[in-house]
This record gives sequence, C-alpha cells and structure tokens, in this order.
Amino acid sequence: MTRLNKYLSEAGICSRREADRLIQAGKVTVDGRKAVPGMQVEPGQVVKVGKKEIRDRNRKVVLAVYKPAGIVCTGDQREKRNIIRYLDYPVRLTYAGRLDKDSEGLLIMTNDGDLIDGMMRARFGHEKEYKVTVDRPVTEEFLRRMREGVHIRDEEKGLNEVTRPCRAEALGKYTFSITLTQGLNRQIRRMCEACGYKVEKLLRVRIVNIRLGKMKPGDVRELSKQELEELYGQIKAGQDAGTGRDFK
Repeated sequence: MTRLNKYLSEAGICSRREADRLIQAGKVTVDGRKAVPGMQVEPGQVVKVGKKEIRDRNRKVVLAVYKPAGIVCTGDQREKRNIIRYLDYPVRLTYAGRLDKDSEGLLIMTNDGDLIDGMMRARFGHEKEYKVTVDRPVTEEFLRRMREGVHIRDEEKGLNEVTRPCRAEALGKYTFSITLTQGLNRQIRRMCEACGYKVEKLLRVRIVNIRLGKMKPGDVRELSKQELEELYGQIKAGQDAGTGRDFK
C-alpha cells in the first residue's frame, strides 16, 4: 500500500503538498469515491484527478492500440501527429514494433523495456499478421512469390535482401492476409511493389497472440492477464530459442 499523496507525486502529477490540497478540495477519487487526507492506495485501485486516471509510473503497462492511418510512430515532438501525443497516456510509453504513417491497426505500447527488446529482435521470429488490399486481383502466382520470399532493394535505406518465407492467403479478389516474422522498413509495400502490385490499404490484425479483434481506429485497451501471460511466455520462448523460424 502507498499513501495517496505519495502515489500522485511519484506518478508525476504534482508535489505531495499539492496532492494534499487536491485531496482536500475533493478533486481526487479512488475507485469512484472521494479521497480523504492520509488514505492509502492498494495495487489495482483506480485513482483519478478530476476525470483523468492516474497511473503509477513504476507499474508495467502493456496496451493494445488501434493506430489510425496518418499517425506517425515516433517520439519526435516536432511531428505533430506522433503516436505519443496522440495517445496522451499518463505514463510514458513506447511502441514495440512500428507501423508506417499510411498503415493502420494493432500496436503494442508499453513501458516495459525488456518486452520491447524481446519483440523487436528479428531473430526471435515473432509473428505479425496483416490484412492487405492491393490494386490488382490477387493471383496464386503472386501469393506463391510472397510466400517463398521476395528480393527487395532500396539503396537509400540500405535494403538489398530476400525476405523470409511467410504465410500468405487470399481473402478476396483484391485482399490477402500475410504473416511475417521480420519487420523490414515498409516490407509488405516493397514486397508487393516488387511483384507489380500497389498496396491500397494495410491493416495489422495480430502481433504474436494479441489480436485487433473488434477494436476501431483510436481504441485503446489494457491487455488481459491471460494475454499478458501468453505474450511474455512466447517472448521468452523466442529468446530461449534465439532464432526465427521458417513457415512450412
């Protein structure tokens, strides 16, 4: 348990003295009830100042976020539409695997550096699944090339390699799903371009075991206990294996 004024101070909201004034003014609630001076806060209780929920900076936070198209995965404050500003979360979070500006869908946002490190290392081979809409009919030959690996080049970005084998399945005349175990710069767009296709829409629907589900653009949710246990378990398994895997 932690004294409420200390909790607010450590969350970066204000000093302990100012926290006491906010509590006395009736501006702080704990689990929906007005706080009283000197009270203690237990883990899991919901603390708010006005309508803003306050998070303990020391608590690990892992969120599923539906990033809309047009929002940029960067912490650079010069970018007005950056994901940090857009999310405006009480605790400083970072994305574990970016999406380019024109793409949308699932992001994992967290303050757990170990989780970010585990998810970002390509050799661990963590799966990321996407739904892609292109400008031409999806053919079996196109899907075969995507599955087997595509040679992509970009001298400016220093890219010159064949992508890993992956899963790719048709979903409709102009749509297909693709599951990758690597994250090269604008990889899916470059793979499609190399095959004579242009991506019209790119939506990430899954990262490891976390699914976008029925979330809508801008939605944010904390992962469930079961999701977290499975996610951390799969990340650890990938680290123990120390290598990615090919699809059969």
